[in-house]
Amino acid sequence: MKERIHAIDIIRGLIMVIMTLDHSRDFLHYPGPSPLNMQTTTVILFFTRWITHYCAPTFVFLSGVSAFLAGQRRTKKELSIFLLKRGLWLILSDMLIISFLFTFDLQYHMLVLEVLWAIGFGMIILALLIRAPRTVIAAIALLILFGHNVLDYLPLPGNGIAATLSTIFLTARGAVIPLGAHRTIAELYSVLPWTGALLLGYVFGNLYQAGADAIKRQKTLMTCGLSFIGVFILLRFVNHYGDPAAWSVQRNVAHTLLSFLNATKQPPSLLFFLMTLGPVMVLLSLAEKINNRVTAFFEIYGNVPYFYFIGHLCLLRVMNIVLIASKGLPFKSDGNPFVWQAQGFGFPLWAVYLFWLFVVAAFYFPCKWYGNYKRTHRQWWLSYL
Repeated sequence: MKERIHAIDIIRGLIMVIMTLDHSRDFLHYPGPSPLNMQTTTVILFFTRWITHYCAPTFVFLSGVSAFLAGQRRTKKELSIFLLKRGLWLILSDMLIISFLFTFDLQYHMLVLEVLWAIGFGMIILALLIRAPRTVIAAIALLILFGHNVLDYLPLPGNGIAATLSTIFLTARGAVIPLGAHRTIAELYSVLPWTGALLLGYVFGNLYQAGADAIKRQKTLMTCGLSFIGVFILLRFVNHYGDPAAWSVQRNVAHTLLSFLNATKQPPSLLFFLMTLGPVMVLLSLAEKINNRVTAFFEIYGNVPYFYFIGHLCLLRVMNIVLIASKGLPFKSDGNPFVWQAQGFGFPLWAVYLFWLFVVAAFYFPCKWYGNYKRTHRQWWLSYL
């Protein structure tokens, strides 16, 4: 039977449940201004979106940890090949499965590259670095995370191949890259900043290797997590480096706090990573000491991340179509190129929360069954699902 690391599955499961809230809002909420727009947002709408900022960094970071653990039972060559194949599979999943679920276009006029693309490409880069000492990988990770916002102050190519490469690897924020007259790529996740988080996770994976001191691991995670949070608060107050969008005083104290917390996700800034990965490290440390029904609940989902990720999106799209039909609305797009939505469709935020709880509950027993199946079977394809 395959062994799992409970703290990792607990935190990953918690984050996946939170992620479902964001996707429920994407598919079922009224269209409108960005929840992060300080001029139009409400506190509850802002936090409904903001709390989900923790999802992608956690997935990417823990993917790095998992890559290290996968290497404990493989040679460097075997791990490199596994990461290459796993990375390509995740990129293909984003292009073929996730693109269809979001755009609802079987002709694939737009290929959407989201978090699976970022993880997949990061794994490919890690596969190329796998023979390097961990200190070198750690240095590269920290250089990327702490240094990539220097680009905010430098002129970047504005056209041609250099501009396209700059967009793909460094600055994508809903970038649309043409593939011809009828095909485009919508890249939402820049490669290198997210790769920095994955490489950092790989380095932290050393804390979880067999025989590692649990007390030392918990202290290291807690110290690093609190340090990340402290550096975030310091740099955010200084308001000069680490995020291209400075915070500002708003119409009231609550919205000023929202502005302070509103770090840039696309492309992910240093402050975004400090704000998200810091608390995640703290939670990883604390989760090792907690074992109750709540943690067991989240662990069910954290056992099977890919299965749940694809499955919950399929269910949300089916719910979206059924609810559109039940309202008698025409299947006519409202014009959003990234997430297909019928014109005039949507539910208030309180209803979105109820739909969110329904989706999470609906996958509890399927995830529990599949998690048990994975632990007791060794077919090669289980490593990819």
